[in-house]
Amino acid sequence: MAAIKILSVDDEAPLELLMKQYFRRKIRNGEYEFFFAHNGLEALAILYNNPDIEIILSDINMPEMDGLTLLAKVNEMRNPALRVIMVSAYGDMKNIRQAMNNGAFDFATKPIDMEDLSLTIEKAIEQIKFVHESQKEHSQLESLKKDLTTARDIQQYILPQVFPPFPEDIDNIDIFASMEAAKDIGGDFYDFFRIDADHIALVIADVCGKGIPAALFMAVSRTMIRAKGMQGVSASECIAESNHLLASYSVDCMFVTVFYAIYNTQTGSVTYCNAGHNPPHLLKADGTVCELPQSKNTVVGAFDDLNYFEESLQLNHGDTLVMFTDGVNEAINSSNEEFGNARLDNIIRGLSNASSQQIIESVKEGIKEFVDGAEQSDDITMLVLKRK
Repeated sequence: MAAIKILSVDDEAPLELLMKQYFRRKIRNGEYEFFFAHNGLEALAILYNNPDIEIILSDINMPEMDGLTLLAKVNEMRNPALRVIMVSAYGDMKNIRQAMNNGAFDFATKPIDMEDLSLTIEKAIEQIKFVHESQKEHSQLESLKKDLTTARDIQQYILPQVFPPFPEDIDNIDIFASMEAAKDIGGDFYDFFRIDADHIALVIADVCGKGIPAALFMAVSRTMIRAKGMQGVSASECIAESNHLLASYSVDCMFVTVFYAIYNTQTGSVTYCNAGHNPPHLLKADGTVCELPQSKNTVVGAFDDLNYFEESLQLNHGDTLVMFTDGVNEAINSSNEEFGNARLDNIIRGLSNASSQQIIESVKEGIKEFVDGAEQSDDITMLVLKRK
């Protein structure tokens, strides 16, 4: 451990000899390193050249610059670890009191009781150590915060962000998506990609848990589902194969609920496999809303060698498929009430002529008004497909 650097400021020369003599063992052992000045101006010069000095023993009454002025200058340095111990005659209590009010750590009176001063220095050192530990923890937290910000940016980057996604050759659909993490990074994700000339895959998923573990599992899940889906397999086969792979990688029984759909851009037919995810809602062109059947499949990644079943539906012109995670319908207000499916349907029911983006923004605004400032408890993710 590096020596504690102590600056003694006093215009009485014998005090320097007294300090060196009394603390000779600690000086010899490298525990203390002393610097000496005879007034505040000299002290400031020494502090400038030795910014790692952390304890100042300062007399109050000195020529050129007294101890109270020096204390004010030290306060301007804003070094949270620096401790100033004032030294003055016992009868000078007015100045000592002023020094304490102005931020001095402690005081000693002349003639100096060296044993008492030694204890005061040790007490100051303990506080200095605490400040350094706090600063180290703060730096670590700031570094972690920076890493989380970077991770959030990366997470958003790997999700599709370009809308419309297929502007050149598929102009009969309207797709939009949004993910708002409850923490810096989340476990929800959405995805969509071309399988072939006539088919598009749609994915929305929710990893159990929050924070970094969920985000990592999210990234792995998205990669595996996309890789398998681009091979052109059926919806049920894509989820079954992804489950087999994820079950091998799952740590601490992590799993993900997934709604995976294959949309035929020519006919509007949808084949899908819902693996434990909350059912999407179908907004018809006439404004009616219905909920798809509850999932018959188990979540993905929890158990290996499972069979998954797929179902189908037809999107007619003007119909919209609204996919979402439970951060939408389970959003909670300050009274611990859930947003619920009924409120969701009431919002989207009047949006049959709206774009996918307008639908998502309207639902998000409805959730915001409902929670009325309550803390977001879960990731809010939506993926909307409209057949024009």
